[in-house]
Amino acid sequence: MDILRAATLPWLDAARRRLREAHGAQRLPHSLLVLAAPGLGAAAFADWAAAFALCDLAEDTAEAGRPCGVCASCLLLKADSHPDLYQVRVKEDKKQVSIDQVRELIEALSLKSYRGGYKVGVIESAEALNANGANAFLKTLEEPTQNTLLILVATPDHRLPATIASRCLRLALRAPQPADAAAWLAAQVPQPDGGATAFATALALTGGAPLAARELLGADLAGLDVNMRDALKQLRAGTVDVTLLAERWARTDPSLRLIWLENWITRRVRASLGGARDSQSAEPARLPAALLKPKIQGLFGLLDAAREVRRFASTGMNQQLALESLLLRGRDVLSK
Repeated sequence: MDILRAATLPWLDAARRRLREAHGAQRLPHSLLVLAAPGLGAAAFADWAAAFALCDLAEDTAEAGRPCGVCASCLLLKADSHPDLYQVRVKEDKKQVSIDQVRELIEALSLKSYRGGYKVGVIESAEALNANGANAFLKTLEEPTQNTLLILVATPDHRLPATIASRCLRLALRAPQPADAAAWLAAQVPQPDGGATAFATALALTGGAPLAARELLGADLAGLDVNMRDALKQLRAGTVDVTLLAERWARTDPSLRLIWLENWITRRVRASLGGARDSQSAEPARLPAALLKPKIQGLFGLLDAAREVRRFASTGMNQQLALESLLLRGRDVLSK
């Protein structure tokens, strides 16, 4: 567990400062809802926040020193063996955080701290909580035990019940300014193929998320763009075999294709709402009032479906079947 990684991501400075200030004012929240798009380092921030609460550094020490990285608690965290940290994530063969996982976390947080300090629970992909798990969680949020910090990590478009989200302090992680993001990428990858243009393309494709953009550097983004546009044109016209197309996507950079698709759909939605010309679809997007609402609804539904496929790509899901279902839905939406 890299508890200090968040300190190397400058766009997280504001969020880290906010938590320091809350701790300094003795107002550290019992529950924190971290909202971030993929590629902004939400997991790194959650690790840092857990270490901040668990660090053995004396309370009267300057806030800037936490987490110190060298105390017994920090060393235990680095070794992934801290007894007061409880992490919950979607299991490899599942799509949801189960109620049994939630109950185990609730029971662990109700116990006395092993080291006499804070107890921290982290739920990754909190939007994957099922209904029963979310309901079981309410009492813990309403009546938290002393010196307990619960960190839920979710995307901004999460579907957490309002009863859960309203009981947490919301902390939204923002993407840096494009120039700052490009400067950070240049320090990470000094000489990418395509130079500064590669940075701009990768950042545009990932919504300005530097970590996600870094993963794309080195990929043939121009070739991908041409390939994806041709595929969607054929899909809309009904001239491509959906099963064969899904098979090709599953074999060649499926995650990257889904990122591209999410970005493309988002641009179409924005263009449709604003009446501007979409640079990717190259179509006038102003629609008659009678057609606008169903068209937008279809695009939003397709966007949700694409995000769900990408979110669960690392589970035991049959990716080709999931892509085929997505493409069938896409053909229906785009042909209208």
